[in-house]
Amino acid sequence: MHYMSFIYEIQLKNTFYKQLRSVFILFIALTSILVLELQSAKADQLLTESEVIQTQFRQGVAAFQAGDFTNAIAQFSQAIQLDPDYTAAYGNRCLTHIQLEAYEEAIADCTTVLQRQANNTEAYLNRGLAFYRVGDYEAAIADYTHLLQITPHDPRAYYNRGLAQLERRTYREAIVDFGEALRQTSPFERDAIALIHTDRGVVHLMLNHHQAAIADFTQAIHADASNVRALFNRGCAHHRTGNMTAALADFTKATQRDPQYAQAYLNRGLVHRQLGEPKNAIADLQQAATLFQQQQLLADHQRTLHLIEQLQTPLAAFV
Repeated sequence: MHYMSFIYEIQLKNTFYKQLRSVFILFIALTSILVLELQSAKADQLLTESEVIQTQFRQGVAAFQAGDFTNAIAQFSQAIQLDPDYTAAYGNRCLTHIQLEAYEEAIADCTTVLQRQANNTEAYLNRGLAFYRVGDYEAAIADYTHLLQITPHDPRAYYNRGLAQLERRTYREAIVDFGEALRQTSPFERDAIALIHTDRGVVHLMLNHHQAAIADFTQAIHADASNVRALFNRGCAHHRTGNMTAALADFTKATQRDPQYAQAYLNRGLVHRQLGEPKNAIADLQQAATLFQQQQLLADHQRTLHLIEQLQTPLAAFV
């Protein structure tokens, strides 16, 4: 989270939907590789060994899909132990390490894949994600750039590189990448379109391009009406333009679609305060404080209690 001013906080973080989609793309690709390997086996002994490796690999995939990532690591590791040249297992183990937030291990596994298959786009994509997660945005951008040299029309690489540019605060480059991601994304992938518009809107907001931000957030909401982050951030953009009515409406919609959205209650309460509506402001701030406490966000909880105290003091003087 980044505080933009005393009045509100925009939502910068995303769900990495596009990056994590690569998990399933990679499984499909690597399963195909495995079938080809098995078809090429000649001797019965080799077939038996391949079948054992296949079993370990498939068990790893099943464990991953079941969310049992520790077991998935064990299965892929056993496949690698049986065949140290089995690149597919390294690739899937890389993904599993990412799920366990073992990013250095993920980087090592994807690097092994790339040493053997220099044009493996999924390995570049996933190593880029691991680099992103450890804060090495330059390395992440380099991996996504390599991927685009191989497949120039991959929207995932443009989107992920845009996220890294956002973290580096190279905002204009991020806008370019998000724009290209939108051009390369199928119009039927509405969730992806909503996500990209939301993140590009955040960049516009950081650059004080308020109308461009509002336009992007509006496109995101049209693509996905349940996108509360776009609603929330559009409310922030409206506030920056001085349109308190529109800001209030967006924060209200955000709370309706996500009743646990503490920050939306906080922002709406602060807008009520600016509009000279202290009772409505206090009601929203109290709800925000309760939610912050329930969500173990204790610093935000204390900050909100302090705001309530500030608002209640002048009210008490008139009782």
